[in-house]
Amino acid sequence: MNNISKEVMHVGEMASGAQLTVPVYRIKGREGFPSVYIQANMHGAEVQGNAVIFQLLEILKDTKVNGDITFVPYANPVGCNHKNGEYTLGRFDPITGVNWNRMYYFDESIIAPFVEQYKNAQPSDIQAAFKQQLIESIDKKLQNNEFGLTTGQRIAYQLQQLAHQADIVLDLHTGPISSKHLYCPEYAQESASYFNIPHTILIPNVFSGALDEATFCSWWTLQEALNNAGNTFSISSQTCVKESFTVELGSQEQIDLAEAYQDALSILTYLQRKNVIENSSLKPDNIKRYACYLKDYKAYYSPMGGMVDYLAEFGVPLAAGQPLAQILRMDNYGDGEPLHKITLDYDVLPILHFASASVNQGTELYKVFTRYFTL
Repeated sequence: MNNISKEVMHVGEMASGAQLTVPVYRIKGREGFPSVYIQANMHGAEVQGNAVIFQLLEILKDTKVNGDITFVPYANPVGCNHKNGEYTLGRFDPITGVNWNRMYYFDESIIAPFVEQYKNAQPSDIQAAFKQQLIESIDKKLQNNEFGLTTGQRIAYQLQQLAHQADIVLDLHTGPISSKHLYCPEYAQESASYFNIPHTILIPNVFSGALDEATFCSWWTLQEALNNAGNTFSISSQTCVKESFTVELGSQEQIDLAEAYQDALSILTYLQRKNVIENSSLKPDNIKRYACYLKDYKAYYSPMGGMVDYLAEFGVPLAAGQPLAQILRMDNYGDGEPLHKITLDYDVLPILHFASASVNQGTELYKVFTRYFTL
């Protein structure tokens, strides 16, 4: 039976002096195997990831673990507790207005001098030195910031410091009302088929502030720079696995422990393929998997205000001209058109929609795959 250790990480203070804390659970593995970092609930209403971490810990009590695994549920204690009536908000820092998942850090300027120093080094030396440099760069942000940090930056940097210690990073999220889908770096496309997740968004090497990007962009950029300098260093080799994913587990504001168990098995199936754990019975489900590139993942904004009847089914191809939704405008009843069908001029694959039936003009109504293909 694996020993699960627990510590409490302090990530800030309230005006009253009360500490903001985050629980950190660890399972110790062995040297020579990939290490893993898994966090959940960076956005306040996206709670299913906590249930998945619970199920992972329960299953891993009696599973052979090769690599170190770190779990952080309730990753954002401010967002978790940001309530308005019966609803959890917690997507944006209420002080700065910034998305909680856009405050991580990557400084591309560290790459060139590192490559100059290590362009003729062995992969193991490159891996160890760059990992240490990433950790130290975050430590400097935390310890030596002359003008201080926002609450969101302090939380993000402390989480990122843990993530940089791992080879594989999984950031667990949900959508508003959503199918399960995966944000995957383009170079790791093969790994997407190891999860039991039917929809994959392939991301380029562009950093826009999210945790998955903050971890994979640094290594991807390093690999490209070293390769250009004549070094064959690879982050997809047997001895150097560097992958990071945002795992979207369905809809916000709810947990389902039975579904969380299936989500945990999906994650463990991937980890088994990466040799982090040993369980030969875990195999990817035989499902149809659709993918599109990030540039083809489109948001559709409501052309009018009203009450929305969401018609399109997630994960089912919607042909051009078929109704995506219909909008009810009771103010038009009797002297106008109360029902308005919403259609698109091209084929799409619906992935998620807005959480409420009541929308303003310009609300992000749906997100859809365009130019999608099967993996």
